[in-house]
Amino acid sequence: MANEFEKSDISGRDKQIRLSDTRYRIYLLPAILLLMVGAAAFGLRSSKVSIEQPRPAGRPAKIHPDYCGIVIPPNIAPLNFSIEETGTHYFVKIYCKQGKTIEVSDRTGNIIIPQSRWRELLNANRGGKLNFDIFVKTQQGQWQQFATVTNTIAQEDIDGYLVYRKIHAGHNVLAEMGIYQRNLTNYDESPVLRNKSFSNGCVNCHSFCRNRTDNMLLQVRNPGRPSMLLIRNGQVSNVDSRTGFSSKPMGHAAWHPSGRVIAFALYDVRLFYHTARSEVRDALDRDSAMGYYLVDSKTIKTIPELSDKEYLETWPCWSADGRYLYFSRAKKPWTGDKDPIDYYKQLKYDLVRISYDVNSDRWGEIETVVSGEGAGKSIVLPRISPDGRWLLFCMCNYGAWSGFQEDSDIYIVDLDAAQKTGKYEYRPFEANSDKADYWKSWSSNSRWIVFSSKRDDGMFTKPYFTYIDENGTAHKPFLLPQKDPAFYDSFMRIYQVPELANEPVPITGEGLAHLIREHLESPGGFVMTSATPKAGLETGYGQKPE
Repeated sequence: MANEFEKSDISGRDKQIRLSDTRYRIYLLPAILLLMVGAAAFGLRSSKVSIEQPRPAGRPAKIHPDYCGIVIPPNIAPLNFSIEETGTHYFVKIYCKQGKTIEVSDRTGNIIIPQSRWRELLNANRGGKLNFDIFVKTQQGQWQQFATVTNTIAQEDIDGYLVYRKIHAGHNVLAEMGIYQRNLTNYDESPVLRNKSFSNGCVNCHSFCRNRTDNMLLQVRNPGRPSMLLIRNGQVSNVDSRTGFSSKPMGHAAWHPSGRVIAFALYDVRLFYHTARSEVRDALDRDSAMGYYLVDSKTIKTIPELSDKEYLETWPCWSADGRYLYFSRAKKPWTGDKDPIDYYKQLKYDLVRISYDVNSDRWGEIETVVSGEGAGKSIVLPRISPDGRWLLFCMCNYGAWSGFQEDSDIYIVDLDAAQKTGKYEYRPFEANSDKADYWKSWSSNSRWIVFSSKRDDGMFTKPYFTYIDENGTAHKPFLLPQKDPAFYDSFMRIYQVPELANEPVPITGEGLAHLIREHLESPGGFVMTSATPKAGLETGYGQKPE
């Protein structure tokens, strides 16, 4: 009876169930096969690997990026890498003195490290060693064991965020330019402001006060209507950055540590090109001057010492205590209507400083810190550590734009020693390369630096990090880690102006773009004259100078 019932009663609900079950199998089988293929393609990273009697390779494995022999922050994202050795299977053991060993297996050589276990391992071993044991299975089926890669985990964290501009390598291409922020503890990146959200103008320099984003400056270059977005105590406002003494917008801004003053440069930059060298692009300031913005009174001012018609002034940087403004200054080697391009190799900047009292708004006299003529180089881009101990600057053959020159290197000065001896003794930065190394930003604890470097190919600028010990020694730098180890192989943009911050930018996206669009649509603004102002010129925000 049961068999007869099963054969005859196949209509209605039972039929629907069986048909549904059939469809379930039809769709489920391809999904299972797809998962199996995907797991094979990604190397079954969670599977166990049995390695018996591996043959010693007698050398370290070739890995990319080069995460070998470096000092890393205990809060950095996993250093995923590719093993550039021929093989059919790859296996890595990651371990420290304390904590559980991390094992990663892969058939392609791409080592993706679990984030949660990585964080646990680094936090448990601050100040200790981090080891990578790398094994590669040859095509003959024999496992090779390469020499252990040993890195050091520092005691000190790095500031948790990196803010940078991403732009096409061709500087005349402004499409899809933007300011982005990256969480350094993982791989999360988010846009702060993209130029396509307002007018495809140039999203320019960004700067923070003491590495905090609640006091931030972001400059935007729109044709005829430049603007300065000022975030103060988490509130954003738009300041018309046409100063009354220049048609050029503010650039190269530096916050006084009090948050009450912002020094800035104004410059008329000209791009030009070479025909017979690896970096054909170059730049020259045909004119430049400096001024400062009093945040509380919303007033833009300048003084003759910052805006001498015979000199080019740029790259402001405050001392940690706010008592001095350091900047680069060069006497113009041309006069009258002569073309500055004919004199670009003669243009060598001195590093100078001038005293300042923030309470009385009084300035002192200019002192030369390092002479460009004496060094035989041009000295630009000064940055002082937050603890006031170390001064960094760049030296290149000529001019103010060291990023275009292959010989650009970073130098360091011990300011404590200079105060005692009266001499600014400088030495090369140990993290320099044979390509351009230039822009730099300090972490708030004065132990980490991010800097721009073209060391990989001479063309694409990437952010590198280095640890600075108590003696001012820079340890081997490492590249900003990415989730995909092969990310930089196909990434065709450059990172500019990398700045460390200890928190995310509080206002982003549409909120900032709305202010820019509002500024573009509003009438008014400052009268524009020459790039070098009259001595002592002072203008109130939103008012025309008399």
